[in-house]
Amino acid sequence: MSDSHNIPDERAHQGVDTHGQDGGAGVPTDIPARLDRLPWSRFHVLLVFALGAGWAIDGLEVTLKGAVSGVLQDPASLHLDSAHIGALASFYLIGAVAGALICGWLTDRHGRARLFFVTMGIYLAGTLATASSWNFASIALFRAVTGFGIGGEYAAINSAIDEWIPARMRGRVSLLVNGSFWLGAVLGSGATLVLLDPEYFPVDRGWRLGFGLGALLGTAVLFARAFIPESPRWLVIHGRDAEAKACIDGIEARIARDTGRTLEPVTQTLAIVPRQSVGFRVVFATLMGEYRQRAFLGFVLIAAQAFLYNAIFFTYALVLTRFYAVPASRTGIYLLPFAVANFLGPLVLGHLFDSIGRRVMIGASYAISALLLIATGFLFAAGAFGPIGQTAAWSVIFFFASAAASSGYLTISEVFPIEMRALAIALFYALGTGAGGVVAPWLFGVLIGSGERHNVLYGYLIGAALMLLAAGFAWRYGVRAERASLESVARPLSLRPSTPAK
Repeated sequence: MSDSHNIPDERAHQGVDTHGQDGGAGVPTDIPARLDRLPWSRFHVLLVFALGAGWAIDGLEVTLKGAVSGVLQDPASLHLDSAHIGALASFYLIGAVAGALICGWLTDRHGRARLFFVTMGIYLAGTLATASSWNFASIALFRAVTGFGIGGEYAAINSAIDEWIPARMRGRVSLLVNGSFWLGAVLGSGATLVLLDPEYFPVDRGWRLGFGLGALLGTAVLFARAFIPESPRWLVIHGRDAEAKACIDGIEARIARDTGRTLEPVTQTLAIVPRQSVGFRVVFATLMGEYRQRAFLGFVLIAAQAFLYNAIFFTYALVLTRFYAVPASRTGIYLLPFAVANFLGPLVLGHLFDSIGRRVMIGASYAISALLLIATGFLFAAGAFGPIGQTAAWSVIFFFASAAASSGYLTISEVFPIEMRALAIALFYALGTGAGGVVAPWLFGVLIGSGERHNVLYGYLIGAALMLLAAGFAWRYGVRAERASLESVARPLSLRPSTPAK
């Protein structure tokens, strides 16, 4: 597929307004070049912490949900069955799909920084409410609210990370931020060893305390995000050039003080025609026009990893309790190495996405995950594993699958124009998760509930087939975005047609 800046500008022929709302001359800006030439600094560390911490809190909360699946079936607790447990994950994902679409549109319209607080606030409210659930209907509703918040986080965080991080490091940092989910999962799996132990807390109290703790920790994330300014790229596109310049001037001055270095001036400029918003008609015309191959690639990548993760992670504890007779209160100890492997994958492999390149690494990580899953599935069906062996096998698989999943989100966050970046992330998250993820927990809950290992194997084979399909699409249609500016990877809709990027 051709790079977007080499594709003729066909938006005018599609009835799309390429002159923005003032219909006139472009505003010259060097903001993208200034952002890409910044050295790594304490500001970037703060940015990664403030945004990555949100994923870590989500990882804590989702891990608690996976670990407490067995406890929730206890008659002394909510007394749910396997189908209910799978359905709870589906309700969470339905909420996430809705949240991604609504908040993605709002993020492109009102800014990344503003939506950070809205999405995290909704997410924390849902998590806290989950702790007070009294039956299946109530916990299903609260899980949907929690999912709504986290769906919005996907759009706001991933669009902001790409727009702030220098091009030479964008791949590894994006993978690290998305992989920080698993730091929270490590904390969550460790916490369940205490919270779900009846020697410390009654059966119906420990899991509630866990969700309450997650909400408390999440409140601290809101304070950290107060120090993250609005994306200068977004400000320029929306005609707030003076604010963007003041923002980048302040950051450069801070970095110069911290490092003692004088930053070299930049000469690359773009001519931007400011516009306040991009309508759904423009978005769909763009996606189905010059970006249709990228759109299909993004859908396949997200759908495949969504099926795999939501099928296995949300029913992890059910497999341990049903087939390996692991007590519900002890499933957390088996989740711990699984979570560690998921974090180490993006951490160890992330730099290769910037050096070897996106196409090779995305395709390889998806394919390796699929092949390992096929082998593990047949060994599981043959009864070759004990609980430790099964956990070790899953950990190896998801060392690669975690990098694959994070690279899927990296792809959809960097290969579309900035004016529609958050909405594109939301759209493909919603479509991919809806197609690949919503049904997966329910399906695996039913397969596990049958008590037949071969039925579960069929589910694993479906997941592997989807991952192999995604690998093929990545090798065929992947975009070479490594070390390239966002504006060269995807030409801004607001770029004055007669004045290409210099």
